[in-house]
Amino acid sequence: MEFSPDLRTQHLLHLADNALILGQRLSEWCGHGPVLEQDIAIINTALDQIGQARMLYQHAGKGMNPALDEDQLAFFRTENQFLNFTMLELPNGDWAQTLVRQFFFDTYNYLQYERLTESSDPALRAIAGKALKEIGYHAQFSAEWVIRMGDGTEESHKRAQDAVDRLWPYTGEFFESDGFSAEAAVRRAAPLPSDLQPHWEEKVDAVLVEAGLKKPVLQWFQTGGRKGQHTEHMGYILAELQFLPRLHPEAQW
Repeated sequence: MEFSPDLRTQHLLHLADNALILGQRLSEWCGHGPVLEQDIAIINTALDQIGQARMLYQHAGKGMNPALDEDQLAFFRTENQFLNFTMLELPNGDWAQTLVRQFFFDTYNYLQYERLTESSDPALRAIAGKALKEIGYHAQFSAEWVIRMGDGTEESHKRAQDAVDRLWPYTGEFFESDGFSAEAAVRRAAPLPSDLQPHWEEKVDAVLVEAGLKKPVLQWFQTGGRKGQHTEHMGYILAELQFLPRLHPEAQW
């Protein structure tokens, strides 16, 4: 598939790819949650993410020439055409790894979508308004779990701290500026990612303190997802996600 989106479309695809890849990862918890209630809760989060991805792909596809539908954008792009954060493609690990990843991203995502409700793009503004309540619930759910694990048993505290230490290097990618995010900010379609960092750090620090968890001190952070540079895990997640549509490309869902 020939694919050369402009900066506006790249920004929409970045938002959609984040939601799709995280939703795909979270769906792997179906039937494996620690208790039935949390199993259902994490799968509902996955469904919310995939629903947001669908709306964003539909919006992005309409602006492309030729126009592409959501299935083409989700199932027929290659690894280096996806623009999601690398943190979201990492394997789930244990419950602590999943919920700490969710907490870091949810906190960022809520701040981002809060600003997107003021976007100069009317369709994106409407999508953000619909998604913000869902994302607010996700952020509350994951923050409460981080506090519960960090302030829980010796074992849960250790697992939560291990997750914070492992995932912290991936958080710097949230605040990088690049061509499409800078263009979106100039058009007032979206906030500049770096503008969200102080508020994100404030919220994350407060939860980590309440959980009794230590924030790592690092000088190096992972980068590349916004540019289509991914971890070794991305190819595997796309193989599972895209296998059936690529096997039967003419199928009607």
